[in-house]
Amino acid sequence: MYKYIFGPVPSRRLGVSLGVDLVMSKTCNLNCIYCECGSTTKFYNRRDSYIDIDRLIEEVKDILQNLTPDYITFSGSGEPTLNKDLGMIIREIRKIYSGKIAVITNSTLLNDSDVREALEEADLIIPSLDAISEDIFEKINRPIEGLHAKNILDGMTKFLSETKKEVYLEIFIVEGINDGDEELKKFVEYLKDKKVTVIQLNTLARPGATEDIKPASMKRLTEIKDFFESHNLNSVEIIKKYTSREEFPKYSEKLEELILNMLSKRKYSIYEMVELLQRGEVELFKYLNILQKEGKVKIVIENDQIYIKN
Repeated sequence: MYKYIFGPVPSRRLGVSLGVDLVMSKTCNLNCIYCECGSTTKFYNRRDSYIDIDRLIEEVKDILQNLTPDYITFSGSGEPTLNKDLGMIIREIRKIYSGKIAVITNSTLLNDSDVREALEEADLIIPSLDAISEDIFEKINRPIEGLHAKNILDGMTKFLSETKKEVYLEIFIVEGINDGDEELKKFVEYLKDKKVTVIQLNTLARPGATEDIKPASMKRLTEIKDFFESHNLNSVEIIKKYTSREEFPKYSEKLEELILNMLSKRKYSIYEMVELLQRGEVELFKYLNILQKEGKVKIVIENDQIYIKN
């Protein structure tokens, strides 16, 4: 059993991703209502050495004997930037791994110059920004005492102005809370002069920390995407999985037939399917997720690659 690593996980965003957990379970300074790891039982806001680094490196070495992931991703059951050794750990992993490294962060510590410096050791940073207004931030993210929306925004501004790395900025939409017209306008105003690789709209896929929240519909996410793009926010995408063909606007039965016909002959890697079907990976995964749920295809990892078979 590995203590600090999990997966690998087939990821549309990151390919074959190996997860690394740098803190104890639910070590966090937020108690987000949508968190799929459950409620935060004890708040932490102090950077510390939470893990046995030597053991982590040995675990990574062990799994790399049989797997070469596209990304090693620091995420897991708490906030990875709370580990003060983040930068050093990334450097140590680079000694044994030549692939890309990503860090998924809740953005709460971006005001800290040491955190921003550590993040520059990674190839890709995925920070979250769920609210601009203080009352909505409190409602969605339920922060540790003394942490405010302004702290997030100030840190994000510093980070985005300094970083030379790819940034996928994730906004988690909770319908009825942070998707109102006024809040969306505030997102546009804040983000209009910020440099990010892509803005990703996400919503609940599994039960969160509270029972009364529901995922935003694909219709609502599409409306928000269109609103952002109409205000010149470029590279906006929806990362919520389509759960049914009814949710998918302009679902192509012809493309589905082509996919299933291909797979009736043999399995294909996602890269082969992109090339043969002349469709983007993002679009194909939308179809494949639906077809997998319907039991028509399987998405698996074999020989360090994502394969699709029937």
